[in-house]
Amino acid sequence: MLDRRDVVARLLRDRGEALVVTGLGAATYDVAAAGDDARNFYLWGAMGGAALVGLGLAIAQPDRPVVVVTGDGEALMGLGAFATIALQAPANLTVVVLDNGLYGETGGQRSHTSGGTDLAAVARGCGIAEAWRITDQAGVETLAAGLASPGAGPRVAVIEVDPAEAPRVLPSRDGGYIRARMQVALGLAA
Repeated sequence: MLDRRDVVARLLRDRGEALVVTGLGAATYDVAAAGDDARNFYLWGAMGGAALVGLGLAIAQPDRPVVVVTGDGEALMGLGAFATIALQAPANLTVVVLDNGLYGETGGQRSHTSGGTDLAAVARGCGIAEAWRITDQAGVETLAAGLASPGAGPRVAVIEVDPAEAPRVLPSRDGGYIRARMQVALGLAA
């Protein structure tokens, strides 16, 4: 299985001007471990909301690629987000779901994906044509090569990762600071 930290580090290595929204817990730690950046918008305590926050950012910043990095538990919590994303169809939005088959932040209970729920199929069923599962490094490389540029529509990539926990890398939890530094990175504030 793929190591989640290696996957996220590879995806963000050549991110260009991409804005990154993180899901609750391990996705935030993974993105922070890959390198804190003013263009990272870390969500704390917003279970199920990362994809929709990413959608709002993609609509507000249509000339910038937006990447959501979240987990299977959060994606399951906010399944309706796929339908809303499909309806809005921002070409600059990519949702990356790190699927370890667990609800890691609540004690490691098995998630529905470990029982057969296919989040890429759910996204396609909601109308997102570019939705697929990645199970190997070649798939990660292909995704990484396209993150800095818009696709034909929104994309959802579900990446199977090892369920092993990595040490926590905690970025700032100050919401005002995170928002303000992103506004500066976007040229919206001085």
